Amino acid sequence: MTKKEEKEQKALAKLEAERARIETMKEFEYKFAECKFICGVDEVGRGPFAGPVIAGAVILPKDEEILYLNDSKKLSEKKREELYDVIMDKAVAVGIGMETAEVIDEINIKQATLKAMRKAVDNLKNPKTGEVYRPDMLLVDAEHIPDIGIPQAGIIKGDAKSISIAAASIFAKVTRDRMMVEYDKIYPGYDFASNKGYGTAAHMAAIRELGMTPIHRRTFIHL
Repeated sequence: MTKKEEKEQKALAKLEAERARIETMKEFEYKFAECKFICGVDEVGRGPFAGPVIAGAVILPKDEEILYLNDSKKLSEKKREELYDVIMDKAVAVGIGMETAEVIDEINIKQATLKAMRKAVDNLKNPKTGEVYRPDMLLVDAEHIPDIGIPQAGIIKGDAKSISIAAASIFAKVTRDRMMVEYDKIYPGYDFASNKGYGTAAHMAAIRELGMTPIHRRTFIHL
């Protein structure tokens, strides 16, 4: 076997392993296969000291294979950006829900997260045509969304167990990261582009020096 053939064989084996991994992440999609539109729902931004909590909702096509979907935290920024573009190109529908720092301070992060999740589902549209979609099954990462009127399954660590939730995780993460990069331009000095609002030592030092911005969660910060 030549080196080229060996390389090609390894690449093929790696591809088959990835396809097998993705297949294991379709357990819940298969479980609810009778549903026409299965929607994954996940959130990002529960822990940061600044910025909104963002929820993503994604309905994936049943006849398309999207490789490398995973919990967004397990993917590099480059891979998340690549998969975001794939999701926007292939998804049946996507939706974003957001709640601000002000709302988080007012009703607490748990309730703000659930509110953002409801908004994400309500905002589901085809990214190309703008057609509105209403799912008939929700797969939710570790939560139960109240007062939504759609059957749902809460799945612990769902972003690593369901391709639909993983897609929602990536969609929400890239959306929020891009937003924090823009906030960095509006509120320089806190390094939001890098820390994304999390309570890093440098971020906390900036708060002590410059004070809090309108996007800071005051109930999270104890100096």
